[in-house]
Amino acid sequence: MKTQILAAAGEHNPIIPEISEVIVGGIAFLLLLFVLWKFAVPQFEKTYAERSERIEGGIARAEAAQAEAQRTLEQYKAQLAEARAEAARIRDDARAEGQQILEEMRAQAQAESERIVSQGQAQLTHQKAQIVAELRSDLGRHAVELAGRVVGESLEDEARRRGTVDRFLDELEAASAPAESSKA
Repeated sequence: MKTQILAAAGEHNPIIPEISEVIVGGIAFLLLLFVLWKFAVPQFEKTYAERSERIEGGIARAEAAQAEAQRTLEQYKAQLAEARAEAARIRDDARAEGQQILEEMRAQAQAESERIVSQGQAQLTHQKAQIVAELRSDLGRHAVELAGRVVGESLEDEARRRGTVDRFLDELEAASAPAESSKA
């Protein structure tokens, strides 16, 4: 009822705006739209373009850094493989060199051993000859004394004594030689 009363009174309806307000509001809106379009929108576009460029540049830099890191990783892996191969080669060379040194040392030790053995055998042979000579001399002297006592004559003559002693020792050696060969 009240709406009818207001409408009947000819008063303005508050729900429907007046034409002048609509025109002023439209002009203000168009003016605001023009100002925003002229000044704010280019600034927004510029900021948006800069931000897009920075993001794309950051992505490009990140991709470049990742590619560089990948190349560096590949170089590192290659260097590591090369270093491992070098280490294996050095180990193999060291083993071979150690084996060669060991063989040389064995050969030297063998040669030294043979030299010592031959030197010892030479010394033994020399000492044996010296002992045999001393024994011959002592045995010859004792044999001459005994023979002189048995025979009753002096065998002091050097030539006679030497011949007798040599003949006696030769007979002893001849008698002992078959005995030694039968033992061997």
